[in-house]
Amino acid sequence: MKTPHLRATRDVAENLYAAHNRALVALARKDLRIVSCYGDFGPGDVGGAFAKECPDRIMDVGIAEGHLITSAAGLANAGFVPFVHCHGIFGLGRAYNQIRQNIAYDTRNVKIVLCNCGVIWGILGPSHQVIEDFAALRAIPKLVILSPADAVSSEKATYAAAEHPGPVVMRLPSTGDAFPTLYTSDLEYRIGKAICVREGTDATILATGILVHDALTVAEELERAGLSIRVLDVHTIKPLDEGAVLQAARETGALVTVEDATIVGGLGGAVAELTAERHPVFVRRVGVKDRFGESGKPAEVKEVCELTAPFIRQAVEEAVEAKAKWGK
Repeated sequence: MKTPHLRATRDVAENLYAAHNRALVALARKDLRIVSCYGDFGPGDVGGAFAKECPDRIMDVGIAEGHLITSAAGLANAGFVPFVHCHGIFGLGRAYNQIRQNIAYDTRNVKIVLCNCGVIWGILGPSHQVIEDFAALRAIPKLVILSPADAVSSEKATYAAAEHPGPVVMRLPSTGDAFPTLYTSDLEYRIGKAICVREGTDATILATGILVHDALTVAEELERAGLSIRVLDVHTIKPLDEGAVLQAARETGALVTVEDATIVGGLGGAVAELTAERHPVFVRRVGVKDRFGESGKPAEVKEVCELTAPFIRQAVEEAVEAKAKWGK
């Protein structure tokens, strides 16, 4: 498994939405079928550049997510390639039926960008924090689910989504925050292929989204403690890279999943389902347990929900101990 081009340092931070929209504008310049649709997301929020470049290819339906998805399905049926932007909690909760019936069932070429996902978007509290999106969307046939880790992979994911001939859901974090940039611009990104960001032999952390940064930090800390930890960026939740997961299970014997989402049915569930059937190993899941988030600053909510580096490290150490106890 090839290790990607990582930045020498992680001291640069960028907004993943800005990167997504850079790519979207570039796509729209070359492809007149690209349109940008919004639900209570004005152009100033995430699409200012797109609105300036393509004012006749932008549509905001307001707080009406069901109509937003249905309208996008109609646009796709007419030959357009709609990118739909909405708050994650409302795009999932208010338009689930439309996503299932009008997009996935009919295999319409619509790209849904769920914004402000996870508990780390803390300030508005549980009513606005979507944590069940991986679980709910994994159950819908034909959907591709992407969860980029930084601005570079957000941009790459946007291009990959546009090229994919079918429905894609792209999960992005807070529109108001910047997150550490992990990768250089020549990153190779392919839907369904996890990125090995660090090799290791004692255990594997399978992380997704912005928590890949925390996973990498933990692996570096544990190296100083004498442990060799592999880190996979599982940027595609569905289809899961089964080959990479099973290879990690065989070669390291212990797995830890990390996600800013509920552990019920999310990435952890997908990995546990696969390994239980194909190669049973000890799997420890780090994510939001059976609870809602809280209102607070992102760092505060992250701590309360046990998503910080110390909790990831504890899970890895437990996994390594379990492997030693029960055998690889």
